[in-house]
Amino acid sequence: MKFTAEQIAGVLEGEVVGNPLAEVSTLSKIEEGVYGSLTFLSNPKYAHFIYSTQASVTIVNKNFIPEAAILTTLIKVEDAYGAFAKVLTFYAEAKNNSKKGIEQPVFMGDNVTYGEDFYLGSFTYIGKNVTMGKNVKIYPNCYIGDNVTIGDNMLMHAGVRIYSETIIGDNCCFHSGVIIGADGFGFAPNAENSYDKIPQIGNVIIENDVEIGAGTTIDRATMGSTIIRNGVKLDNQIQIAHNVEIGENTVIAAQTGVAGSTKIGKHCIIGGQVGISGHIVIGNNVRIQAQSGVTKNMKDDEMIQGTPAFSYNDFSKSYVHFKNLPKLVIELNKLRKINIKE
Repeated sequence: MKFTAEQIAGVLEGEVVGNPLAEVSTLSKIEEGVYGSLTFLSNPKYAHFIYSTQASVTIVNKNFIPEAAILTTLIKVEDAYGAFAKVLTFYAEAKNNSKKGIEQPVFMGDNVTYGEDFYLGSFTYIGKNVTMGKNVKIYPNCYIGDNVTIGDNMLMHAGVRIYSETIIGDNCCFHSGVIIGADGFGFAPNAENSYDKIPQIGNVIIENDVEIGAGTTIDRATMGSTIIRNGVKLDNQIQIAHNVEIGENTVIAAQTGVAGSTKIGKHCIIGGQVGISGHIVIGNNVRIQAQSGVTKNMKDDEMIQGTPAFSYNDFSKSYVHFKNLPKLVIELNKLRKINIKE
C-alpha cells in the first residue's frame, strides 16, 4: 500500500513542508531511512540524522526548524512520537484487516458462529458451540476448544491455544504460543506420599482491550474464574495461575509469575522476573521493580523492590550499605584487633 505525505498529514492533522505528493510504502527508523519510507523525529539526540536520512517523509514536532538543507518531506504535528505510534497502529490494522475468508484444511465443530470479515488460517481446530464476533482474525495452527466465546476485533496469531469455556471480550490481541485455560496447578498430598490431582473445573474470563505476549499462559480456575480485566497488557512468557484476578490497565513485564488466588489491583506496573506469592492482595497503582519477590499484601500506591520486597526508597538506601559490606567488614575486623590488643 502506498500513501502520500498529504494523505498521512490528513490522518494526523499535520502540516506538510515539502512535496505533498511524496509517496511511502514502508516504515523505518530515521537513521535507517530509505527512499519510499516514512520515519519520525522526536528525540533531539537523533536530530542530526534528519540531514542524511533517505526517508521520503519524516514526521516532526511542530516547533522543529531545520538548520541545514534536507531531502525528506516533513509532516509537522504537535507530538511526533504519538503521531508515529498512530501511524503504526493504522499500518498494523490495515495489514491484518486485509485477511478474510477460511483457508483449508481446517476443522469446525457443530454450532460455530462468526461475524463479518472473519479470517481463519489453515490447520486450525475450532470445537463445538463456539461464538465469535465481527472482524475476528485467527492465524494458522490455532486451537479453540468447545463453548468458547470471542468478541469483536480479535487478533489471534499463529499457534495460540484457547481451552474450553474461555470467555474473551472485544479488541483483544494474543501473540503466538499463548495458552489460555490450561489446568491450574492443583494437587493434594495423599497417604501414599504422592499427590492426587484436584480437577480444575472453572474457566478464564478476559475482558476488552487486552493484549497478551508470546508464550504467556493463563490457567483456568479451580472453581469460578481466573479474570483479566479491561486494558491489561501482559508481556511475553508470563505465568498467571488459577483464580488470579488482574485489575484494569495493569501492565506486567516478561517472565513474571503470579501464584494462585492472588488479586492485583488497577493501574499497577510490574517489572520483569517478578515472583508473586499466592493468596495475597496487591492494591491499585502499585509499582513493583524487576526481580522482586512479593510475599505479602500491598496497599495502594506502594512502590517496592527486593526479595522479600519492601519499600523502594528503603531498598535504595539499604543497597548503598549492601555494596559497602566488604569494606565495612574489613573496618570491623580492624576495630576488633585494636580492642583485643588493648
